[in-house]
Amino acid sequence: MAKCFPSRAANDPAVTRAAVLTSAGSPVVIEEIELPGPAAGEVHVRMAAAGVCHSDLSLANGTLDQPVPAVLGHEGAGTVIAVGAGVANVRPGDHVLLNWSPSCGSCWFCLHSEPYLCEQTSRAWQRRYARRTDGTALFAGLGTATFGEETIVPSSAVLGLPPAVDLQGAALLGCAMLTGMGAVINSARVRPGESVVVFGTGGVGLSVLQGARLVGAETVIAVDIEWDKEPLARTNGATDFILADDRAAGRIRELTGGRGADHAFECVGSATSIRQAWSSTRRGGRTTVVGIGARDEKVEFHPFEIFYFARVLSGCVFGSTDIGRDLPHLLEHVQAGRIRPQDLVTNRIRLEDVPQALAQMGARKGARSLIIY
Repeated sequence: MAKCFPSRAANDPAVTRAAVLTSAGSPVVIEEIELPGPAAGEVHVRMAAAGVCHSDLSLANGTLDQPVPAVLGHEGAGTVIAVGAGVANVRPGDHVLLNWSPSCGSCWFCLHSEPYLCEQTSRAWQRRYARRTDGTALFAGLGTATFGEETIVPSSAVLGLPPAVDLQGAALLGCAMLTGMGAVINSARVRPGESVVVFGTGGVGLSVLQGARLVGAETVIAVDIEWDKEPLARTNGATDFILADDRAAGRIRELTGGRGADHAFECVGSATSIRQAWSSTRRGGRTTVVGIGARDEKVEFHPFEIFYFARVLSGCVFGSTDIGRDLPHLLEHVQAGRIRPQDLVTNRIRLEDVPQALAQMGARKGARSLIIY
Protein backbone atom coordinates (compact mmCIF):
# COMPACT_ATOMS: atom_id res chain seq x y z
CA MET A 1 0.00 0.00 0.00
CA ALA A 2 1.35 3.42 -0.95
CA LYS A 3 2.17 5.93 1.74
CA CYS A 4 -0.69 8.39 2.36
CA PHE A 5 0.50 11.96 2.09
CA PRO A 6 -1.33 14.51 4.25
CA SER A 7 -3.47 17.15 2.58
CA ARG A 8 -1.43 20.28 1.93
CA ALA A 9 -1.75 23.58 0.16
CA ALA A 10 -0.95 23.44 -3.55
CA ASN A 11 2.44 25.07 -3.05
CA ASP A 12 3.30 23.14 0.11
CA PRO A 13 5.01 19.97 -1.19
CA ALA A 14 8.66 20.52 -2.10
CA VAL A 15 9.27 20.05 -5.82
CA THR A 16 12.79 18.87 -6.53
CA ARG A 17 14.74 16.93 -9.14
CA ALA A 18 15.92 13.34 -8.79
CA ALA A 19 17.30 10.38 -10.74
CA VAL A 20 14.44 7.86 -10.94
CA LEU A 21 14.80 4.13 -11.62
CA THR A 22 11.58 2.91 -13.23
CA SER A 23 12.55 -0.76 -13.63
CA ALA A 24 15.55 -3.00 -13.02
CA GLY A 25 17.95 -2.82 -15.94
CA SER A 26 16.58 0.41 -17.39
CA PRO A 27 18.55 3.68 -17.36
CA VAL A 28 17.64 6.14 -14.62
CA VAL A 29 15.83 9.27 -15.78
CA ILE A 30 16.05 12.77 -14.33
CA GLU A 31 12.66 14.20 -13.46
CA GLU A 32 10.84 16.43 -11.01
CA ILE A 33 9.37 14.75 -7.93
CA GLU A 34 7.30 15.96 -4.99
CA LEU A 35 8.37 15.61 -1.37
CA PRO A 36 5.84 15.92 1.44
CA GLY A 37 6.76 17.83 4.54
CA PRO A 38 8.59 15.65 7.08
CA ALA A 39 6.24 13.52 9.17
CA ALA A 40 6.86 12.73 12.84
CA GLY A 41 10.34 11.31 13.25
CA GLU A 42 11.47 12.41 9.77
CA VAL A 43 14.08 14.89 8.52
CA HIS A 44 14.10 16.93 5.31
CA VAL A 45 17.64 17.30 3.93
CA ARG A 46 19.02 19.40 1.09
CA MET A 47 21.85 17.38 -0.42
CA ALA A 48 25.30 18.92 -0.89
CA ALA A 49 26.96 15.93 -2.54
CA ALA A 50 26.40 12.23 -3.16
CA GLY A 51 28.71 9.47 -4.27
CA VAL A 52 27.78 7.00 -7.01
CA CYS A 53 28.45 3.62 -5.41
CA HIS A 54 28.67 0.15 -6.93
CA SER A 55 25.73 -0.85 -4.72
CA ASP A 56 23.64 1.68 -6.65
CA LEU A 57 24.61 -0.11 -9.85
CA SER A 58 23.70 -3.44 -8.25
CA LEU A 59 20.27 -2.01 -7.36
CA ALA A 60 19.80 -0.55 -10.83
CA ASN A 61 20.68 -3.75 -12.69
CA GLY A 62 18.76 -6.09 -10.40
CA THR A 63 21.68 -7.78 -8.65
CA LEU A 64 20.15 -6.44 -5.43
CA ASP A 65 16.39 -6.27 -5.02
CA GLN A 66 14.92 -2.79 -5.18
CA PRO A 67 11.19 -1.96 -5.30
CA VAL A 68 10.45 0.50 -8.13
CA PRO A 69 9.96 3.22 -9.10
CA ALA A 70 12.75 4.43 -6.84
CA VAL A 71 15.29 7.17 -6.39
CA LEU A 72 18.66 5.52 -5.82
CA GLY A 73 21.72 6.85 -3.99
CA HIS A 74 22.75 6.17 -0.41
CA GLU A 75 26.13 7.87 0.09
CA GLY A 76 25.68 11.56 0.79
CA ALA A 77 25.80 14.59 3.03
CA GLY A 78 23.76 17.74 3.22
CA THR A 79 21.98 20.35 5.35
CA VAL A 80 18.79 19.89 7.33
CA ILE A 81 15.90 21.99 5.97
CA ALA A 82 13.15 20.93 8.38
CA VAL A 83 12.35 18.26 10.95
CA GLY A 84 9.14 16.48 11.91
CA ALA A 85 7.61 16.22 15.33
CA GLY A 86 9.67 14.41 17.92
CA VAL A 87 13.03 14.78 16.16
CA ALA A 88 15.68 15.71 18.72
CA ASN A 89 19.01 14.61 17.24
CA VAL A 90 19.23 17.33 14.55
CA ARG A 91 17.65 20.69 13.77
CA PRO A 92 17.33 22.95 10.71
CA GLY A 93 20.69 24.24 9.51
CA ASP A 94 22.68 21.26 10.82
CA HIS A 95 25.16 19.57 8.52
CA VAL A 96 24.49 15.84 8.39
CA LEU A 97 25.76 12.57 6.98
CA LEU A 98 23.11 10.18 5.72
CA ASN A 99 23.18 6.63 7.11
CA TRP A 100 21.78 3.96 4.80
CA SER A 101 22.16 1.30 7.50
CA PRO A 102 20.37 2.61 10.60
CA SER A 103 20.21 0.01 13.38
CA CYS A 104 17.29 -0.50 15.74
CA GLY A 105 19.41 -1.04 18.86
CA SER A 106 17.15 -3.77 20.19
CA CYS A 107 17.33 -6.85 17.94
CA TRP A 108 19.65 -9.79 18.72
CA PHE A 109 22.42 -8.51 16.45
CA CYS A 110 22.34 -4.98 17.83
CA LEU A 111 22.38 -6.29 21.39
CA HIS A 112 25.41 -8.45 20.51
CA SER A 113 27.47 -5.54 19.10
CA GLU A 114 26.76 -6.30 15.44
CA PRO A 115 24.58 -3.33 14.39
CA TYR A 116 25.70 -3.72 10.75
CA LEU A 117 23.62 -6.93 10.69
CA CYS A 118 20.52 -5.35 12.25
CA GLU A 119 17.33 -7.28 11.49
CA GLN A 120 15.33 -4.09 10.98
CA THR A 121 17.59 -2.24 8.54
CA SER A 122 16.04 -3.71 5.42
CA ARG A 123 12.65 -2.25 6.41
CA ALA A 124 14.07 1.22 5.84
CA TRP A 125 14.94 0.14 2.29
CA GLN A 126 11.26 -0.57 1.52
CA ARG A 127 10.15 2.96 2.39
CA ARG A 128 7.96 5.09 0.12
CA TYR A 129 9.05 8.67 0.69
CA ALA A 130 7.96 10.84 -2.23
CA ARG A 131 5.86 10.81 -5.39
CA ARG A 132 6.24 11.44 -9.07
CA THR A 133 4.30 14.32 -10.58
CA ASP A 134 1.62 11.83 -11.73
CA GLY A 135 1.06 10.82 -8.11
CA THR A 136 2.91 7.48 -8.24
CA ALA A 137 4.64 6.72 -4.94
CA LEU A 138 8.45 6.57 -5.03
CA PHE A 139 10.67 4.28 -2.97
CA ALA A 140 13.85 5.59 -1.35
CA GLY A 141 16.84 3.59 -2.55
CA LEU A 142 18.42 1.97 0.52
CA GLY A 143 16.17 4.25 2.55
CA THR A 144 18.01 7.48 1.71
CA ALA A 145 17.51 8.46 -1.97
CA THR A 146 20.55 10.71 -2.25
CA PHE A 147 20.26 10.92 -6.08
CA GLY A 148 17.87 13.80 -5.51
CA GLU A 149 18.49 17.45 -4.75
CA GLU A 150 16.46 16.98 -1.55
CA THR A 151 15.29 13.92 0.39
CA ILE A 152 13.19 12.89 3.38
CA VAL A 153 14.69 10.31 5.77
CA PRO A 154 14.01 8.91 9.24
CA SER A 155 15.87 10.73 12.01
CA SER A 156 17.82 7.50 12.64
CA ALA A 157 19.32 7.89 9.17
CA VAL A 158 21.07 11.22 9.83
CA LEU A 159 24.18 11.89 11.88
CA GLY A 160 25.31 15.37 12.76
CA LEU A 161 28.60 16.62 11.36
CA PRO A 162 30.85 19.36 12.78
CA PRO A 163 30.23 22.68 10.98
CA ALA A 164 33.85 22.81 9.78
CA VAL A 165 33.69 19.49 7.94
CA ASP A 166 33.63 19.80 4.14
CA LEU A 167 30.30 18.29 3.03
CA GLN A 168 31.57 17.16 -0.36
CA GLY A 169 34.31 15.07 1.22
CA ALA A 170 32.03 13.95 4.03
CA ALA A 171 29.58 12.44 1.54
CA LEU A 172 32.04 9.65 0.81
CA LEU A 173 32.28 8.69 4.46
CA GLY A 174 28.74 7.35 4.39
CA CYS A 175 29.56 4.18 2.47
CA ALA A 176 32.92 3.90 0.71
CA MET A 177 35.15 5.05 3.55
CA LEU A 178 33.23 3.43 6.41
CA THR A 179 33.06 0.17 4.45
CA GLY A 180 36.68 0.13 3.29
CA MET A 181 38.25 1.42 6.47
CA GLY A 182 35.99 -0.81 8.53
CA ALA A 183 36.95 -3.88 6.50
CA VAL A 184 40.58 -3.24 7.44
CA ILE A 185 40.14 -2.18 11.06
CA ASN A 186 36.99 -3.97 12.26
CA SER A 187 36.63 -7.06 10.07
CA ALA A 188 40.19 -8.15 9.25
CA ARG A 189 41.95 -6.30 12.07
CA VAL A 190 45.09 -5.70 10.03
CA ARG A 191 48.16 -5.05 12.17
CA PRO A 192 51.24 -2.88 11.57
CA GLY A 193 53.83 -4.57 9.38
CA GLU A 194 51.42 -7.03 7.76
CA SER A 195 50.94 -7.42 4.02
CA VAL A 196 47.69 -6.59 2.24
CA VAL A 197 46.41 -7.21 -1.29
CA VAL A 198 43.28 -5.47 -2.58
CA PHE A 199 41.37 -6.76 -5.61
CA GLY A 200 39.46 -3.93 -7.29
CA THR A 201 40.29 -0.24 -7.05
CA GLY A 202 36.88 1.37 -7.13
CA GLY A 203 35.78 3.64 -4.32
CA VAL A 204 35.65 0.90 -1.68
CA GLY A 205 38.89 -0.74 -2.82
CA LEU A 206 40.70 2.60 -2.67
CA SER A 207 39.29 3.10 0.84
CA VAL A 208 40.72 -0.28 1.83
CA LEU A 209 44.10 0.89 0.51
CA GLN A 210 43.85 4.04 2.62
CA GLY A 211 42.88 1.93 5.63
CA ALA A 212 45.86 -0.39 5.13
CA ARG A 213 48.17 2.62 4.96
CA LEU A 214 46.57 4.13 8.06
CA VAL A 215 47.13 1.04 10.23
CA GLY A 216 50.73 0.64 9.08
CA ALA A 217 50.61 -2.30 6.67
CA GLU A 218 54.07 -2.74 5.14
CA THR A 219 53.31 -4.17 1.71
CA VAL A 220 50.06 -2.98 0.13
CA ILE A 221 49.34 -4.46 -3.30
CA ALA A 222 46.54 -3.22 -5.55
CA VAL A 223 45.14 -5.51 -8.26
CA ASP A 224 42.92 -4.33 -11.10
CA ILE A 225 42.05 -5.19 -14.69
CA GLU A 226 43.27 -1.83 -16.02
CA TRP A 227 46.82 -0.49 -15.88
CA ASP A 228 45.53 3.08 -15.87
CA LYS A 229 44.31 2.52 -12.30
CA GLU A 230 47.91 2.35 -11.01
CA PRO A 231 48.47 6.08 -10.28
CA LEU A 232 45.17 6.29 -8.40
CA ALA A 233 45.95 3.15 -6.42
CA ARG A 234 49.37 4.47 -5.41
CA THR A 235 47.91 7.83 -4.41
CA ASN A 236 45.59 5.98 -2.03
CA GLY A 237 48.29 3.87 -0.40
CA ALA A 238 49.37 1.02 -2.69
CA THR A 239 53.07 0.21 -2.61
CA ASP A 240 52.71 -2.11 -5.62
CA PHE A 241 50.30 -2.59 -8.49
CA ILE A 242 49.71 -5.66 -10.63
CA LEU A 243 47.28 -6.61 -13.36
CA ALA A 244 44.48 -9.04 -12.58
CA ASP A 245 45.23 -12.11 -14.72
CA ASP A 246 46.03 -15.78 -14.23
CA ARG A 247 49.54 -14.87 -13.02
CA ALA A 248 48.39 -12.44 -10.32
CA ALA A 249 48.61 -14.91 -7.42
CA GLY A 250 52.18 -15.81 -8.33
CA ARG A 251 53.24 -12.18 -8.51
CA ILE A 252 51.65 -11.52 -5.13
CA ARG A 253 53.60 -14.40 -3.60
CA GLU A 254 56.80 -12.95 -5.07
CA LEU A 255 56.07 -9.64 -3.33
CA THR A 256 55.32 -11.32 0.00
CA GLY A 257 58.30 -13.57 0.63
CA GLY A 258 56.84 -16.47 -1.35
CA ARG A 259 54.06 -16.99 1.22
CA GLY A 260 51.18 -14.88 -0.06
CA ALA A 261 49.56 -11.88 1.62
CA ASP A 262 48.57 -11.85 5.27
CA HIS A 263 45.28 -10.27 4.18
CA ALA A 264 43.43 -10.26 0.87
CA PHE A 265 40.40 -8.00 0.29
CA GLU A 266 38.04 -8.73 -2.58
CA CYS A 267 36.21 -5.53 -3.57
CA VAL A 268 34.78 -6.56 -6.94
CA GLY A 269 32.13 -9.16 -6.18
CA SER A 270 32.99 -11.76 -8.80
CA ALA A 271 33.64 -15.47 -8.40
CA THR A 272 36.90 -15.14 -10.33
CA SER A 273 38.37 -12.39 -8.15
CA ILE A 274 37.20 -14.09 -4.93
CA ARG A 275 39.04 -17.21 -6.01
CA GLN A 276 42.13 -15.14 -6.90
CA ALA A 277 42.04 -13.39 -3.55
CA TRP A 278 41.84 -16.73 -1.75
CA SER A 279 44.76 -18.12 -3.75
CA SER A 280 46.81 -14.99 -2.99
CA THR A 281 46.46 -15.36 0.78
CA ARG A 282 49.19 -17.10 2.78
CA ARG A 283 48.61 -20.19 4.88
CA GLY A 284 46.83 -19.04 8.00
CA GLY A 285 45.95 -15.69 6.43
CA ARG A 286 42.56 -14.06 5.94
CA THR A 287 40.51 -13.37 2.83
CA THR A 288 37.78 -10.77 3.32
CA VAL A 289 35.05 -10.48 0.69
CA VAL A 290 33.69 -6.93 0.55
CA GLY A 291 32.23 -6.94 -2.97
CA ILE A 292 28.62 -7.92 -3.68
CA GLY A 293 28.50 -10.90 -6.03
CA ALA A 294 25.79 -12.19 -8.34
CA ARG A 295 23.47 -14.99 -7.24
CA ASP A 296 24.21 -17.12 -10.32
CA GLU A 297 28.00 -17.35 -9.80
CA LYS A 298 29.77 -19.99 -7.72
CA VAL A 299 33.19 -20.11 -6.05
CA GLU A 300 34.75 -23.55 -5.73
CA PHE A 301 37.30 -24.84 -3.22
CA HIS A 302 38.75 -28.30 -2.78
CA PRO A 303 38.19 -29.75 0.70
CA PHE A 304 41.92 -30.47 1.05
CA GLU A 305 42.99 -26.88 0.39
CA ILE A 306 40.60 -25.61 3.07
CA PHE A 307 42.33 -27.89 5.57
CA TYR A 308 45.87 -27.44 4.28
CA PHE A 309 45.98 -23.66 3.94
CA ALA A 310 44.04 -22.98 7.15
CA ARG A 311 42.90 -19.66 5.73
CA VAL A 312 39.92 -17.71 6.98
CA LEU A 313 37.33 -16.71 4.36
CA SER A 314 35.00 -14.02 5.67
CA GLY A 315 32.21 -11.84 4.33
CA CYS A 316 32.05 -8.18 5.31
CA VAL A 317 28.89 -6.08 5.54
CA PHE A 318 29.39 -2.29 5.73
CA GLY A 319 32.88 -2.75 7.13
CA SER A 320 31.47 -4.34 10.32
CA THR A 321 30.72 -0.73 11.24
CA ASP A 322 29.15 0.64 14.38
CA ILE A 323 28.56 4.08 12.90
CA GLY A 324 28.13 5.86 16.23
CA ARG A 325 31.49 4.52 17.38
CA ASP A 326 33.42 4.65 14.10
CA LEU A 327 32.34 7.92 12.47
CA PRO A 328 33.98 10.20 15.10
CA HIS A 329 37.29 8.34 14.65
CA LEU A 330 37.01 8.65 10.87
CA LEU A 331 36.34 12.38 11.14
CA GLU A 332 39.40 12.80 13.34
CA HIS A 333 41.54 11.07 10.72
CA VAL A 334 40.06 13.24 7.96
CA GLN A 335 40.64 16.47 9.86
CA ALA A 336 44.23 15.40 10.62
CA GLY A 337 44.84 14.55 6.95
CA ARG A 338 45.58 10.89 7.66
CA ILE A 339 42.81 9.80 5.30
CA ARG A 340 41.60 11.77 2.28
CA PRO A 341 38.10 11.13 0.90
CA GLN A 342 38.83 13.45 -2.02
CA ASP A 343 41.48 11.01 -3.29
CA LEU A 344 38.71 8.53 -4.18
CA VAL A 345 37.04 10.94 -6.61
CA THR A 346 37.76 10.62 -10.31
CA ASN A 347 34.75 12.60 -11.58
CA ARG A 348 32.75 15.48 -10.13
CA ILE A 349 29.43 15.45 -11.91
CA ARG A 350 25.94 16.97 -12.01
CA LEU A 351 22.73 15.11 -11.31
CA GLU A 352 22.14 14.91 -15.07
CA ASP A 353 25.32 12.84 -15.41
CA VAL A 354 24.19 9.99 -13.13
CA PRO A 355 23.14 7.65 -16.01
CA GLN A 356 26.57 8.01 -17.61
CA ALA A 357 28.32 7.53 -14.25
CA LEU A 358 26.46 4.25 -13.67
CA ALA A 359 27.37 3.09 -17.18
CA GLN A 360 31.04 3.91 -16.60
CA MET A 361 30.95 1.99 -13.34
CA GLY A 362 29.47 -1.00 -15.15
CA ALA A 363 32.45 -0.85 -17.51
CA ARG A 364 34.78 -0.63 -14.46
CA LYS A 365 36.06 2.80 -15.44
CA GLY A 366 37.22 5.31 -12.83
CA ALA A 367 36.60 5.13 -9.08
CA ARG A 368 34.07 7.41 -7.34
CA SER A 369 31.88 9.84 -9.23
CA LEU A 370 30.69 12.56 -6.88
CA ILE A 371 27.46 14.42 -7.60
CA ILE A 372 27.74 18.07 -6.62
CA TYR A 373 24.37 19.72 -5.95
